Amino acid sequence: MTGDAQPEPLYRRIAGEFEARIRSGDLQPGDRLPSIRQIADRWGIAIATATRVLATLREDGLVEAKVGSGTVVRASPGSPRLSNRAKASASRLPLRPVGGAKQALNRDHLLRTAIAIADVEGVEAVSMRRVAAELGVGTMSLYRHITNKDDLVTQMADLVFGDEELPDPGPEGWRAKLELVARRQWALCWRHLWLPKAISFTRPALAPNMMVHTEWTLRALDGLGLPLRTRMQEALALHSLVINAAVSTADEVEAEQETGVTLARWLQTRRARTDELLASGLFPLLAKVHEEAAPDLEELFEYSLARHLDGFAVLVGEPGH
Repeated sequence: MTGDAQPEPLYRRIAGEFEARIRSGDLQPGDRLPSIRQIADRWGIAIATATRVLATLREDGLVEAKVGSGTVVRASPGSPRLSNRAKASASRLPLRPVGGAKQALNRDHLLRTAIAIADVEGVEAVSMRRVAAELGVGTMSLYRHITNKDDLVTQMADLVFGDEELPDPGPEGWRAKLELVARRQWALCWRHLWLPKAISFTRPALAPNMMVHTEWTLRALDGLGLPLRTRMQEALALHSLVINAAVSTADEVEAEQETGVTLARWLQTRRARTDELLASGLFPLLAKVHEEAAPDLEELFEYSLARHLDGFAVLVGEPGH
């Protein structure tokens, strides 16, 4: 009795379809592959499976990640699959200890490697296997520093918060201090578009560097005669304002990278329908303020921050700006 051959995993079969298109020249060097989300939607698979598709193609030396472009076909993809894997492994050898000496894996290097992946490809592309491959180490060696994917993302977020050092004592006055911490966090979210979705308000992680930001915000409200609970509510409300605005920003950047269509062009494609609705007379006020220009997310953030602080000023009995 002979055993049946095991079917090839779905992610490998999908990766094989892309490989065939690359080998045939249907996909040329520099051509962009579908995003993880697009692959998941097209084949009806989970995000994790779609992530493995692109990871497999990267490991086989067929594609690479580029900032602003997503995953693209490499300029000189290798030939046979085995050689590609060998080439991918060899390209990572400089990350290993020189001279054969076994050295302990550095936690900071591990996290910054994961951050670099997330910055280019999104946090969905970060996995224990992928990070280990980039570092040129065995996957199990990562577990000395992290327990699972959730822990990895939490530590990544905490590390980037630690990179944003807050001044001590900071500018004069509670408003200037709150503006400073909000804008610093806003800048962090622009640099790391995956960061907003890595933060939870209902199940906050015990992340020391994030806690430093909260503690700093609480101290900024010293001397206002507010109960500690109110100060904590303000710290969370301010942080929530930043994160919610940053989520919209990250979604827009991701949409543009996935589709290649800017927000301005997207609005232009909907202009006929928009004009039809606004000409119906149902929305006279919207018709008056309608502009063709795409909304400025930075301007919207600054407006939201200013109006929020105006409201807080009323709470503490000070005139708003």
